[in-house]
Amino acid sequence: MATQRTRPIIAIDGPAGAGKSIVARRLAAELGFTFVDTGALYRALAFVARKAGVATDDATMLGDLANTLVRTHALRFDFGTTGTRVYHDGTEISTSLRTSDVGIAASLVSAHAEVRDAFLELQRELGESGGVVFEGRDIGTVVFPEADVKFFLTASPQVRAERRVTEQQNKGENVSFSDTLTQVQRRDQLDSMRVVAPLRRAKDAAIIDSSALTIDETVLLMAHNIRAFDFSTEE
Repeated sequence: MATQRTRPIIAIDGPAGAGKSIVARRLAAELGFTFVDTGALYRALAFVARKAGVATDDATMLGDLANTLVRTHALRFDFGTTGTRVYHDGTEISTSLRTSDVGIAASLVSAHAEVRDAFLELQRELGESGGVVFEGRDIGTVVFPEADVKFFLTASPQVRAERRVTEQQNKGENVSFSDTLTQVQRRDQLDSMRVVAPLRRAKDAAIIDSSALTIDETVLLMAHNIRAFDFSTEE
């Protein structure tokens, strides 16, 4: 049974391209909650590991580095409504984490069990008081299996591919729909079959199919499912 809190923990899982990040951020704003960008943890580790010369396939060294960062409180996160600011040893590294290279490296380091284990308790600490919205692949199944409200946000592969093509075209990039669809389907297969943190829906998660919904409609639908909780931000 989920632990009852004054303000709940909201877990949003789902496949890549389903819009989890933007929906989670807007849902948090709608509720007056904090959106915890768990991806920032792995991007920060990837950035620090690169500076330290630790390879993305060295699971042991990456796990040790992640444990050290957590134990020494070397990383600090400011999860604001307009974005996440990240600090390493007191120096802000937010801009450095937004590069495509760091994004790719973050995907690689996050696949190691040693890394995910190291960050597990940190994520739980960030959400233990409630009033938070987390999104990812294993939030409702591993990180917060006792989350008060769980969603599995999805959309058809075709719709997710169309959204990704539009996003890339808006950035001035020329991309193929057929190639993008193939990439989306391949990513779904890999994410579902991976040994560490596989993509799967928690048994008690509500399925939200956003194929025919706008972002605002998706957020409102989720908020409707959380009305039983007290959303007061006062202590």
